[in-house]
Amino acid sequence: MVGLSELEKVRLEKSERLRKAGQEPYPHQARRTHTTQEAIQAYESAEETATIEATVVGRLRSIRKMGKVTFAHVEDGAGKLQLFLRENELGSERMDQFADDFDLGDFIEAQGTMFRTRTGEITLHVVTFRMLAKSLTPLPAAKEEIVDGESVMHSEFSDPEARYRQRYADLAVNPEVRETFRTRAAIIRALREFLDQRGFLEVETPILQPIYGGAAAKPFTTHHNQLHQDLFLRISFELYLKRLLVGGFEGVYEIGRDFRNEGVSFKHNPEFTQLEFYQAYTDYEGVMTLTEEMVAFAAEQVLGTTTVSYRGEEIDLSPPWKRIELAQALKDAVGIDIRNHADAGSLRKAMAATGQEASAQASRGKLIDILLGNTLEPTLIQPTILYDYPREISPLAKSKPDDPNTVERFEGFIGGMELCNAFTELNDPLEQEARFQEMGREFDVDDEELHPMDEDYLRAMRYGMPPSGGFGMGVDRLTMLFADKTSIREVILFPHLRSKDVEAGDGEGANE
Repeated sequence: MVGLSELEKVRLEKSERLRKAGQEPYPHQARRTHTTQEAIQAYESAEETATIEATVVGRLRSIRKMGKVTFAHVEDGAGKLQLFLRENELGSERMDQFADDFDLGDFIEAQGTMFRTRTGEITLHVVTFRMLAKSLTPLPAAKEEIVDGESVMHSEFSDPEARYRQRYADLAVNPEVRETFRTRAAIIRALREFLDQRGFLEVETPILQPIYGGAAAKPFTTHHNQLHQDLFLRISFELYLKRLLVGGFEGVYEIGRDFRNEGVSFKHNPEFTQLEFYQAYTDYEGVMTLTEEMVAFAAEQVLGTTTVSYRGEEIDLSPPWKRIELAQALKDAVGIDIRNHADAGSLRKAMAATGQEASAQASRGKLIDILLGNTLEPTLIQPTILYDYPREISPLAKSKPDDPNTVERFEGFIGGMELCNAFTELNDPLEQEARFQEMGREFDVDDEELHPMDEDYLRAMRYGMPPSGGFGMGVDRLTMLFADKTSIREVILFPHLRSKDVEAGDGEGANE
């Protein structure tokens, strides 16, 4: 093998030595009667005189040689178990082989009887063992050294970029990282359980779409060779899920991947997991209540409590959450009453007067969004719902009956970041068509906020779509909250990273 380190070459020699001794370092099958924790529990629950035999498998985590005996630890998905190897049972040749050819990180199989050592640790007294998979590259969590005949690991695998690039090694050496992804899986199970219990149907919609829509974001573009057709990776499930309301389903949801060709930050990744649901015969107030109940339910199921600790703050997720009109919240936070600024020019002057960022090209709605993101969002630590948003940045939401320029939309914020977005769905096909046309006039053709016209969606709406409420939430951000992680990369198994040969700053961190 080309490019091996000296330590890797030594381990490769050990692998070949095992083969020459008639022991395959990568056998086809493993035998296991107990996980490490099952073996411990079997011993603890057995009668005092009973003999508990067990065969366990896992990765070698420690090796400590003491004359004619050796102590080691093996770790599997359930936990760790101490091994006790003694020359009296195994013979000097096998003991020497374990000492010489077995390394930390190797996967092994060990068979024996359970007992408790004088120090009180439940242990497997090994009568036979074998290699299951030789680790040629030492785990990067630590540097391996031989001290007084013992294999010793020290120093942590802590460099974030290295951990993200080699997530397999990160998981292998950092149990708390494995726990984060168990938490993530439990969150998804809880969300499904909550919606299934309320009669929602889980569905799947296309990832490759001829027209992207449902959000304000720039898509990734690809090409279908056989069909000679450009396609887009979806940025949202919304327009397809709402087609299903037209078809007669009264509640649908999907948990899946969205793709947005935009900058990355501590809360943005180009590929992320989204939950969206749509329910007929409700509105954004009904969805507010459902949102509060769902997040609290997930916390109770996953964490056993509705109080979470995030970035040093104790956050109470139990309903009801604080609800405040967006205009009033901005007035309280920065002293600007957006209701007094009916156009972009007026709002831009007010923002500039208070030292706020005020893009010369942005629409009034976009300026409000900037004002929210820069000044108000970071302060919303406890669960807060901001409602009633400008129509300009909400083309799929229904306007308020007494104010055509404001829509029935809300966003939920926790821990200083946006968690979810929802609204009363616009179900008037003529009004929806006018909104699409309005968006086309208001934004430049290359503006990522431009929402393309979707003729098939309009055709579906013309068949009749019931009054309904819709909801979208980033599963990654909910996992950040529950696992107390400050970066989205900590909760995505394989986050997107800049190529190593691209200079720092070229695209990455654009939204920091």
